[in-house]
Amino acid sequence: MDRLPPIAEHTKLSTIIQLPDWAKQTTDWSTPYRTDADKMALAIALSRQNVKDGQGGPFATAIFDMDSGLVLSVGVNQVMAAHNSCLHGEMMAIMLAEQRLKTFSLSENNARCELFTSCEPCAMCLGAILWSGVKRLVCAATGDDARAIGFDEGPVFSQSYTYLEKRGIQIQRQLQRDAAKAVLNSYQASGGPIYNG
Repeated sequence: MDRLPPIAEHTKLSTIIQLPDWAKQTTDWSTPYRTDADKMALAIALSRQNVKDGQGGPFATAIFDMDSGLVLSVGVNQVMAAHNSCLHGEMMAIMLAEQRLKTFSLSENNARCELFTSCEPCAMCLGAILWSGVKRLVCAATGDDARAIGFDEGPVFSQSYTYLEKRGIQIQRQLQRDAAKAVLNSYQASGGPIYNG
C-alpha cells in the first residue's frame, strides 16, 4: 500500500449513505404492497437493476411497514460504488429506514417492520437484522446460491436463524428463489466482480 497522506486533527471523517437515483425513482413509495410476492418482487427487481446499472453486487433489500404495506426504505449493494465493504443491500435498507424514521430501532413505538431481501443475509447482515428491530425476515435466493457464483461472506448456520426466531423475528426463506437465483447467475455471466473472492 502506498503511503497515505496524514489526516489532520481537524479533518472530519464521514461516510455518506445514499441510493442510486434510479432506485429512488423506480420504487413506488406511496402505494401499499399487499402481498409477500409483490414485496419480494420489488427486492428482486432492485437487485436486477443494480446488476444492469453496474452499481454493485446482485443483492437488494426492501423494508416495509407491516401494517400499512408501505415501503420504508430500500437498499442495493453499494460495496464497490461507495468503496465500503459494509454497504450490503440489507445494511443500506436498515440504515436508511432508521434515518427516515429518526430512530435506532425499527420496533420503536410498537412499529412492525419486515425486511425482504433478494438473497439470504451474510453474517454481518444477520447481526444487523437482529439489532435493527425488524419483526420479520423474508429471503429469496439461498446462501448456497450466492456461494455457487463465488460470494462467501462468513459463517451463517441453521442455528443463526433459530437464534433470530427465539428473539421474536419471523423467518421465511426461498420465496421466489428461482427469480433471485437468475439475477445471481446473470451477474456471474456478465463477469461481475466477486469483490470478496
